[in-house]
Amino acid sequence: MHYLVFSDIHGNLEALEAVLRDIKKKRIDYYLFLGDLVGYGASPNEVIQQVQALGRLSLVRGNHDKAVAGLDSIQTFNPIAAAGIEWTRKSLNKRYHRFVSGLAKSPLLVHDTITICHGAPFDEDYYIFGEFDAVEAFSYISTPVCFFGHTHFPFLYVEKEETVEGTFIEKFPCEIKLEQGARYLINPGSVGQPRDRDPRAAYAIYDSRNNRLKFNRVEYDIAESQRKILATDLPPALAERLSLGI
Repeated sequence: MHYLVFSDIHGNLEALEAVLRDIKKKRIDYYLFLGDLVGYGASPNEVIQQVQALGRLSLVRGNHDKAVAGLDSIQTFNPIAAAGIEWTRKSLNKRYHRFVSGLAKSPLLVHDTITICHGAPFDEDYYIFGEFDAVEAFSYISTPVCFFGHTHFPFLYVEKEETVEGTFIEKFPCEIKLEQGARYLINPGSVGQPRDRDPRAAYAIYDSRNNRLKFNRVEYDIAESQRKILATDLPPALAERLSLGI
């Protein structure tokens, strides 16, 4: 089965549409979304509409989704992020607010061999940064593969022979053969707000039959996303950072 693995759209419709255009000629059987549909960007309703239309889909909530739904306080967010959440709460129509409020808490088991989560399998809001975090995360999963988001960095951790090693993905496309007997924690990067100084939208495709994973990046209309943000009451910094990939 071929899975599209994607995360952290954050209300960026142009980035999401670029990813969906890029995969049109690729075989995709199932979609795995790792959280944060909304927050930061100016098109939360349109993003949710597009994701709902995908069909065969498993998804979990992110910390921004929770905060927009009123399920978490914004006090832990920095002022710019908090302003984005407040604006999104006011802008989201009731139908999509109900949808965001009903998103599943992670971790979520998918098809017996895959776990998905937003932050970490032991805490949906925790950031996995480095091998020590990954070691703890592996102790909470039973599947060979776990996909996670939240950090906005494309990354792969592999556990084999009682060691854990992490790799930051820098060159795209990047195809990796997953080893039998090893276990993997994989972050596809962010669709709508990359933070690895590469502003292109990031996603991955997982071929479970052949145990192959491909990290991809795609250009999108950053100027249009910025224009939409600047036309609202969202903080201008949210537009500026898109072109920098930070």
